[in-house]
Amino acid sequence: MSTGETQAPRRGRAAKAEAMMNAACEVFGRDGYTRAGMEAIAAEAGVSTRTVYNHFAGGKAELFGAVMAWSSARVRDEQLALLHRYLDPERPPRPADLERDLILLARSWTALMTRFPAHFAMVRQIQAEIGHIPAEVRETWQDEGPRTVVRESSRVFAALAGHGLLDAHGDPARTARHFALLTSGELSQLTFWGSAPLPEAEAAEVITAGVRAFLRAYAP
Repeated sequence: MSTGETQAPRRGRAAKAEAMMNAACEVFGRDGYTRAGMEAIAAEAGVSTRTVYNHFAGGKAELFGAVMAWSSARVRDEQLALLHRYLDPERPPRPADLERDLILLARSWTALMTRFPAHFAMVRQIQAEIGHIPAEVRETWQDEGPRTVVRESSRVFAALAGHGLLDAHGDPARTARHFALLTSGELSQLTFWGSAPLPEAEAAEVITAGVRAFLRAYAP
């Protein structure tokens, strides 16, 4: 068998796996964990239910954990890229530009709710069904997404404090969490994780007010 012949089935399996992950993301986001069925996910992916179980022998819990890890990693990578674009510790902003750059970062983070609607629909469902979500799935979501972003944000805010741009009060992790809560976190709550968007001017006002409150608390 030629290399091309062996690669074709692999590409087919990879495409099928990606289709199942995308389908699961859509179905879990739409129906929630409790009501989502493997049959509906298979139909959405255009594969048989047997195929889904062949990939995820642990059933719905295993699939949900896998799709949350996969989806959270995609959003996390975008968040970290934006963090480094606007707050590069190697090239820190000028003091006069810090507020502007924090606003740009927060607005870019909140825009991810529009770019990844199925992911944030799943987050909404987790919030609504928290008592029914397996604990290991909740931990996977946090480890792959929010906790990783907070760790890297902590490092960045510690570096900004080292440059005299912020006073992290000895706790850059809390500084990072407060920044997220006052900006993208507040907008997430107000828009129900992007399902009920605010008018653009109102959203911009929320972000700006959050950044200014953050700077009042953490100015050097």
